[in-house]
Amino acid sequence: MKKARLVLEDGSIFKGSIFGAENEAAGEVVFNTSMTGYQEILTDPSYKGEIVCMTYPLIGNYGINKDDFESSRPHLNGFIVREFAENPENWRSREKLNDYLVNNNITAISGIDTRALTKILRSRGTMRGIITAEQETENKLIEKAKNVLGLSGRDLVSLVSSKDVQKYGSNNKYRVVLIDCGAKDNIKNSLLKRDCEVIVVPADMSAAEILAYRADGVMISNGPGDPDDADYAAETIKKLLGKLPLFGICLGHQLLGKACGAKTFRLKFGHRGANHPVKDFKTNKVYITSQNHGFALDDKSLSELDLNLTHVNVNDGTVEGIEHKKYPAFSVQYHPEASPGPEDSHYLFDQFIEMFD
Repeated sequence: MKKARLVLEDGSIFKGSIFGAENEAAGEVVFNTSMTGYQEILTDPSYKGEIVCMTYPLIGNYGINKDDFESSRPHLNGFIVREFAENPENWRSREKLNDYLVNNNITAISGIDTRALTKILRSRGTMRGIITAEQETENKLIEKAKNVLGLSGRDLVSLVSSKDVQKYGSNNKYRVVLIDCGAKDNIKNSLLKRDCEVIVVPADMSAAEILAYRADGVMISNGPGDPDDADYAAETIKKLLGKLPLFGICLGHQLLGKACGAKTFRLKFGHRGANHPVKDFKTNKVYITSQNHGFALDDKSLSELDLNLTHVNVNDGTVEGIEHKKYPAFSVQYHPEASPGPEDSHYLFDQFIEMFD
């Protein structure tokens, strides 16, 4: 395989081999601690603008199948692994990881020490970087990494959101409008399983247009980037508060908080993986959750607002769930449609539907 380098803006350089598409990739370098689920990670729109490092050492061993996609195509900017399996073994496999990346023009690098890279990102924070096979000097490559666009200061939601309205399950009992900020397919599927008609709408749709659907509730999805760059969505949510039940997931959680007056901040290295413990204050239970975010709500900004803190991250104490004191509206930072627990958090969809009656 062709020799390549991963170059970070702080000057760190890792040598490996390029696979997938033989292009140069640029983005913010983050890490994910999941042992499985690389297909879902590749196709999660929340990774737009990021190069993802998998901490688990062998990736691609069960190939790519037709069932585990979270959207129609990959969205991340690049992929980093210690070793990728060239010949997968699984009865569901339909395609090799390398072939899938080539066909979707995604650049990846293998053969680097992903544990060392993860330690750097944990100690110094996520950084901009590039994957390249170009034979330029190290100084030029480091300068190129420093000039990569970060996640803040640009609207990544608009790059992954639906451009038009899509409807599913038209004969179902309930109707839910899903504001698509970069929604994973399993959010829609979780609602369909609960007898909901799902109307997927663009993230920039107005509150008046959403209310015209006469839905039983509104779901605000996950998505990429800095919530401060999607203020238009937060303004829409503010106008929907009190009009009908609201449920936010991940970026949708941050946007609901912002709509209520809360502030957000950037995490040092984010939460990305399928093993994050979250405590539910109502039940006093701890759930194992799937997470993917680099920003969080500021707990200090909640005290003067009409919001209750419902969930907290056991590892670092960050806000993982809120509910409105007056209106039927709540949100969680993690992904209840995923199954790391494996089904610990599915009850949140049932809680949402109970608000319809």
